[in-house]
Amino acid sequence: MTKVADAPKAGGGAAPGPRREPPFVIQFWRSAVAKKWLMAITGIILIGFVLAHMIGNLKMYLGAEKIDHYAEWLRTIGEPILPKTGMLWILRVVLLGAVVIHIVAAAQLTAMNRRARPTKYQSPRDYAAANFASRTMRMTGVIILLFVIFHLLDLTWGVTDPDFVKGQVFDNIINSFQRVPVAIVYIVANLALAVHLGHGAWSMFQSLGWNSPRYNNARRAFAIGLAVVIAVGNISMPLLVVTKVVQ
Repeated sequence: MTKVADAPKAGGGAAPGPRREPPFVIQFWRSAVAKKWLMAITGIILIGFVLAHMIGNLKMYLGAEKIDHYAEWLRTIGEPILPKTGMLWILRVVLLGAVVIHIVAAAQLTAMNRRARPTKYQSPRDYAAANFASRTMRMTGVIILLFVIFHLLDLTWGVTDPDFVKGQVFDNIINSFQRVPVAIVYIVANLALAVHLGHGAWSMFQSLGWNSPRYNNARRAFAIGLAVVIAVGNISMPLLVVTKVVQ
């Protein structure tokens, strides 16, 4: 018996082939798990930077010579293998990449959560409990981003400080923090930073799968301790300068 050939599709076109799956990296990025992992990993990078940056800045309490010498040392890390400021620029690129990935992953994860739950919580109590942290994180995240831009303009490039002198870190800090509005900006922004990092430090362990009732007390203590250290260390500088305890 002769086999009858299949009839062609309407329109004469060939039947479409199997759909090609996107690369693994794209599939991974599209998943909520990946975004949580990336937020946790970039969060660890940024927490490390915030702590190191704060410890370095606290050298201002040792005097102008110490902190100015520290600032110059940052520019010479890696010499002579790398050119002057070479390692500093590498660190800046890594930090910028971490910030961008952290923000994009957070925004996309928020959008995914909204699509998954189009109906708002029915119970006001459950609504407040479930959304307080996320609302706070978004708000403090925006404050931190705006503050970083201002901080760079103020103490890195000197755009907002008419008395700025490149290389004179101690004098630049004193001149900047003696202005009451600027001191207030730094205090409020660092309170927001402490809240953001405190909640982020608590959440990142869960995102990485390190979530167990046995460790929750340790996680809570770490998150609270981190928030307190960041708040006290960073806020002490503008507070003591604007009150003329340090000058």
